[in-house]
Amino acid sequence: MTAYAEVIGDPIAQSKSPLIHGFWLGQLGIAAEYRRAHVKPEELAGYFESRRADPDWRGCNITLPHKQAALEFVEDRGGIRQSIGAINTVVRAEDGALIGTNTDAGGFYAPIAGLDLEGRHAVVIGAGGAARAILFALSKVGIGRVTLLNRNVLKGAALLSGFGIKGEALPLSAKLPPAALLVNASALGMVGQPPLEIDLSPLPEDALVYDAVYAPLETDLLAQARDRDLDTVDGLEMLVGQAALAFELFFGAEPPRDRDAELRALLLTS
Repeated sequence: MTAYAEVIGDPIAQSKSPLIHGFWLGQLGIAAEYRRAHVKPEELAGYFESRRADPDWRGCNITLPHKQAALEFVEDRGGIRQSIGAINTVVRAEDGALIGTNTDAGGFYAPIAGLDLEGRHAVVIGAGGAARAILFALSKVGIGRVTLLNRNVLKGAALLSGFGIKGEALPLSAKLPPAALLVNASALGMVGQPPLEIDLSPLPEDALVYDAVYAPLETDLLAQARDRDLDTVDGLEMLVGQAALAFELFFGAEPPRDRDAELRALLLTS
């Protein structure tokens, strides 16, 4: 039998994770597979039950809408429930247990590690699993203040409070403050989702705009930011970064990051 890992979500056809992991497996000559699995919310418990019984299953990545719900079906040995509150990766441990963890925080932060955010102001759009990982990362680098935009303002306020971050939660229609960093951690702007309607004019000239959406890669948000000559980070940066951390957990080998340019070209033409 062939060892494998996979990505689960609802929907899942848009996921580029199989291309990323498949590329790395091929480059390293590892005899394993990485698949996608369409898992609906009501099927989540059954999914983990079936995979628990499959010795060839190394683990899975998790995308919308399961990042919080999946915590109920795996062990939380790293205290993710209390720290981030959402998982995006599940790994089979040597003792057979299914362990939940989160590589989104590290994947988000890697492209902006050189940016001094201590005491600065950031805007985060969304309050789901990705937003939790991003807020966790921002709290660890000493962000000064966060304005969180979300449909449910109370949920946004609770998130900020939970991470001990100063700031305010506002509706999506609120005017942007002159922040140093803007992150779209929502599904708005993604293929099949409503557009993200936002005016970037309040942002200063040195602001960075970061969109976690990767389908499409060139979102309206990034296009608007580039029209203003603002620095940008696209969704592939975070996607590849979190995938690299998960790959090592699944397959016990570091991915060949020196081939990132080749991988990015593959993803852009897929």
